[in-house]
Amino acid sequence: MAGAIASIRVVDQPAAAATPNPAAAHLHLAKVAPAERRAIDYARLDVRLKRMVAKPNMVGMAVGVIENGRITFLSGYGETVAGSGDPVTPETVFRWASVSKGVASTMVAKLAEQGKVDLNAPIANYAPGLKLPAGAEYRATVTDVLSHRLGLYRNALDNKLEEGLQPAALRQELSTLNLICPPGTCWSYQNVAYDASSDIVRRATRQSYQDAVKHQLFDPIGMTSASVTREGLVSARSWARPHSVGRRPLEVLEPYYLVPAAGGVNSNIKDMALWMIAQAGGMPDVLSPRLLQTIHAPLVKTPGERGRMRKFLERLGDAYYGLGWRQYDYAGHTIVGHRGGVNGYRSLILFDPAKKSGVVALWNSNTSQPGGLEFEVMDMIYGLPFRDWMELDSKPGAPRAVPVEPDEAAEPETQTIASANGGGSAGRGAR
Repeated sequence: MAGAIASIRVVDQPAAAATPNPAAAHLHLAKVAPAERRAIDYARLDVRLKRMVAKPNMVGMAVGVIENGRITFLSGYGETVAGSGDPVTPETVFRWASVSKGVASTMVAKLAEQGKVDLNAPIANYAPGLKLPAGAEYRATVTDVLSHRLGLYRNALDNKLEEGLQPAALRQELSTLNLICPPGTCWSYQNVAYDASSDIVRRATRQSYQDAVKHQLFDPIGMTSASVTREGLVSARSWARPHSVGRRPLEVLEPYYLVPAAGGVNSNIKDMALWMIAQAGGMPDVLSPRLLQTIHAPLVKTPGERGRMRKFLERLGDAYYGLGWRQYDYAGHTIVGHRGGVNGYRSLILFDPAKKSGVVALWNSNTSQPGGLEFEVMDMIYGLPFRDWMELDSKPGAPRAVPVEPDEAAEPETQTIASANGGGSAGRGAR
């Protein structure tokens, strides 16, 4: 089968065992034995993904799965360019889009562990270039930035970013807007403001954002293909070109590379699966349990997310946002993830930290068509009855579920904050 290629197992190493490649300190490559693939029917998954990539709006796609902290499935489907015959493989590089936000939050939380950043201090202390209405940068905290609780309207000034204006100027222009609520009292998705976190990283490390995340995250995790620049994408030996919903190739645009913390990461599916292992607790020497608890904690309830995900409400319960990550109650389990979308690319990551199992996917077209594949995988992990979440078997003329748009910029409404357990009134939420 074209699926499972290699497994990555976490092994203990003596602290003194220094190595030029930090990844070698905790990663061991081994051929996957069938016994390691316990819960998921990979043959069925492979067949369904082949059917998915044959859909008219799809071009190419890469999917990875981890079970019990090991990579058990990596596969590419379709083409890097429509009609080219050039296949997508597990080494093909795509854009992560808004899944990049979890990298930024992890990096800032790591700096907090090192005593270089106070997550509860005013953002003005660490990113003086961010100016908010009525001087709110002195009231809004670093945590408020990373959890989209600045009091700005949704996607503030993204339109001007896409028109070519520079982020540094836009972060100052935010001060000319009106607050929709005091900082910390409502939730509203951001990109321009969120990228203040890249300023935090640059000032705290005295390195570029790319160099800092490479040194402290990508290299220790073993993510050899990962980058946060346009050049990092287009210089890859194999990279997926972006496409319209009609399979027309598009230009790789620059704006969201200018806000790298919000949407700049690129990698192949193997490295995205390694990132998921680390986020699921499989690399505690790189990402400590305390750090993961900090960034994954459900800080604010986001009922609008349930509206957008209503296709899955049979099993999907409450939805929350933490620091660069979403959390869901799914059939009684706590799962963590994010989705992303920029012009010509879509992405998703979803995992159960308790089981150290989950799925990542990247595709190169402006379609939400694969939405649901993550829940088909989670259903197999949990042993739940099959549901055709990808709607591959829907009969012609039958009512179809509302499509799920994976682009995080499409969050439909501003949410007023309630406490993470669902009680209490508007306030700063759980920390």
